[in-house]
Amino acid sequence: MKRNQGGMTLIGFVIVLAVVGFFAYIGMKLFPMYQEFYSVKKALASLKTEPGIADQDPGRIEDLFFRRLYVSYSDSVNKDNVKVERMEGGWKMTVDYEVRKPLVYNLDVVGNFHAVEDLTRSSGNPQ
Repeated sequence: MKRNQGGMTLIGFVIVLAVVGFFAYIGMKLFPMYQEFYSVKKALASLKTEPGIADQDPGRIEDLFFRRLYVSYSDSVNKDNVKVERMEGGWKMTVDYEVRKPLVYNLDVVGNFHAVEDLTRSSGNPQ
């Protein structure tokens, strides 16, 4: 009675390794983009809890925001991407930015990110 061995051939293993490697490479390109977006969301949420933030001027609000981003080593967001608008009871802060990372040769990965936070008197500690 002859027994056949089952399993993956060397060529099959190399193909599976190439596919897994390709997806790992894409993940390594995408992860920092989303990590930075998480830092932006975290900075906005932290800014929302700042006491008296609704009574600050827009320049001071942007300064506080960028100080929080500086701690996270975020470098894709600049002053042109941040908009602070007056709303009833405080400010509305919008952050829109795009991250473009090279992938392979002439292909790029592009991420468009958008975050909004209302900075109102009721959002932080009452005065």
